[in-house]
Amino acid sequence: MKRRAAPLYCSLLLSLGLGVAAVRDASHAAPAPSETFASRVLATGLNYPWEITWGPDGALWITERGAKRVIRVQPSDGSKSTVATLSDVLSIDSGQDGLLGMALHPGLLKGTGNDYVYLASTYDADPTPTGVNRRARIQRYTYDAQAHTLGSPVDLITNLPASNDHNAGRLRFGPDQKLYYSIGDQGHNQFNNACLPIRAQELPTAAEVAARDWSKYQGKSLRLNLDGSIPADNPTLAGARSHIFTYGHRNPQGIVFGPDGKLYACEHGPKTDDEVNLLQAGKNYGWPYVAGYKDDKSYVYANWSASQGVSCGSLTYSDFQIPPSVPQQKESAWSHPDFTPPLKTFGTVENGYNFQDPACADGDLWYICWPTIAPSSIDIYTARRSGIPGWANSLLVTSLKRGVIYRLKLSRDGKSSPGEPIPYFKTTNRYRDVAMSPDQKTFYIITDTAGDTSGPTRGHTSKLDNPGAILEFRYTGGAPGGR
Repeated sequence: MKRRAAPLYCSLLLSLGLGVAAVRDASHAAPAPSETFASRVLATGLNYPWEITWGPDGALWITERGAKRVIRVQPSDGSKSTVATLSDVLSIDSGQDGLLGMALHPGLLKGTGNDYVYLASTYDADPTPTGVNRRARIQRYTYDAQAHTLGSPVDLITNLPASNDHNAGRLRFGPDQKLYYSIGDQGHNQFNNACLPIRAQELPTAAEVAARDWSKYQGKSLRLNLDGSIPADNPTLAGARSHIFTYGHRNPQGIVFGPDGKLYACEHGPKTDDEVNLLQAGKNYGWPYVAGYKDDKSYVYANWSASQGVSCGSLTYSDFQIPPSVPQQKESAWSHPDFTPPLKTFGTVENGYNFQDPACADGDLWYICWPTIAPSSIDIYTARRSGIPGWANSLLVTSLKRGVIYRLKLSRDGKSSPGEPIPYFKTTNRYRDVAMSPDQKTFYIITDTAGDTSGPTRGHTSKLDNPGAILEFRYTGGAPGGR
């Protein structure tokens, strides 16, 4: 049976064998939670919701990737209102484009004249009616508190790389009054994009920056002034200062700031090694030469776009077999002075791991059974005395494949994550993002409208419990999380 179009958590590269091996995978070894929560379905009927955040007006603000709109949802009764519809957003059903990240200015509704909402989206830069030239942009909108609408859009930056795959697309307002944005590797070197090279290691020249050529921003995190310009204190990389803050990323769909200003990110791995990273200015996170740790475990970089002697276009892409014409490189063969390993990985497995679990053979949906979790967003839990016991200084990572949120306890200095992540809020859904009430005792999770995920016990299913919904989980007590 022909494999379905690639979902956003599909892998790039290959197993090094099909034997059985032990799994070093937090998602399978985590302890059971001891806290208790009451749950309800707050709202339904959402069209591929992407971002959810608690607004200063006490409403939940949400972007819908497919519907191209921003909505406000009342957490008391789930009632919805539309504050903006971006008709010129490009959203194709089979792609990962559309209306993506959203950041609220900290001065929103504070009487400071900064009633701004920042939105990231994809658009068609081709003026002809038949062609599609997919690009991404970040815009600033002004919120009218009387009419409850967003208007007066201002383009901050346009012509950013965009694709039908691995756009990443998270947007955050930093404590330094800068915007931070994540861009994926565009899904290059896999599936229908197999013959396009991964550019996550490429850096722009000064001439390219002067010409506003952002094509090498693939696989990067960006740092922008609030007008879209390049901050004067951004890192200088390969002799040029650009918007690039970090590089060497695959598909970093979550970024969040800790209270001390540290920037954390979660990133989809290939078959193995989803990552949780501490992003530091100018650092290189290794992709595509390294997935997770530089340990030569179940990953090699197979560069399909550089096929030698046989054109890439004549090859049939495979997750499991590398043709002789495709160059391969082990992780240990690459080094870089700025390489920075992750704080934590999910799905790191030994060589010989069986990536073709029979439980996912139906429909060739092998990727659902791969040990990765598909981390789709990240948040941070900070409440101490008034919060859930034991949860302070924890990262929360949503999973598309497991239908859970993983809690990762951070060290006191925030530079490591000891212990195993603990899963919470298990349902048969694809979790896209999470927001918290101000007291951090109620959690709001948005779910994808459709797609495949793991079944209630094993294997896979496309029958979701709550497609396109907001799920509410309210802390009711229980023993401390303790770590």
